Amino acid sequence: MNLKETLRKHGFACSKRYGQNFISDPQLLRAIACDGAESGDTVLEVGAGAGTLTRALCDAGARVTAFEIDERLRPVLCETLAGTTAKVIFADVMSYDLGALQLGKYRLVANLPYYITTPVIFAFLYDPDLLSLTVMVQKEVADRICAKAGTSAYGALSAQMQAMGNARIVRYVPRNMFFPAPEVDSAVVRLDISPIIDRDMLPAYRRTVAAAFAMRRKTLANNLTAAFGISKPVAESLTEKVCGNRSARGETLSCDMFIKLTELLADTVSAVK
Repeated sequence: MNLKETLRKHGFACSKRYGQNFISDPQLLRAIACDGAESGDTVLEVGAGAGTLTRALCDAGARVTAFEIDERLRPVLCETLAGTTAKVIFADVMSYDLGALQLGKYRLVANLPYYITTPVIFAFLYDPDLLSLTVMVQKEVADRICAKAGTSAYGALSAQMQAMGNARIVRYVPRNMFFPAPEVDSAVVRLDISPIIDRDMLPAYRRTVAAAFAMRRKTLANNLTAAFGISKPVAESLTEKVCGNRSARGETLSCDMFIKLTELLADTVSAVK
């Protein structure tokens, strides 16, 4: 299939509004599909686009339900997905009742437009039915997701995603593999869901992480004081218990340390109240 000819035949022009950048290389599409799913898997794809990855997932034996927000792609998808079992829903996945689909356990695969990367990830990350998340994102975002504590790229996104399982970059995709070519390179990140934290604790953990990175130039103790209304000496004491350094900053704490801090804060804030 010649993607450019197919798009031209249907009078389709890519939209910057939707961040549309498509891949047509069959070998790369097969590889990305294998990064995200195996035969027999139920897959939810966010952003079917021109359907090239959707088709590769179907060819790999996955049962695919794909969302696409741009109605103009309907005739394109009818052609590219002809003969497959893919189900395409033309709707905004962020406002759709996914429970009505009754997918059961599923894997998320997506070539995400850069402007909605984080909202889409967090819309699905904590779903108990999610088995894995495989997303193509801007390389800089991929580096942040997989960054280690103590590095400049490590932040709230890193700490939240890594608490949910093993996040790793499985493939780099240069900008010239897309049509039209974006201004940055991309990477495929896979996260296999295996939380290192009790799900009941996740809301508190997320608040703790958000507080720690609220103002990166400030110490962790200062951020905790501002977020939880505890005194500076108490916040410094908690910080020291977690990492041995009263003046530490949030980016130095591993996920395990954030879990410990969350537990300590639960007891401390409750006691203060």
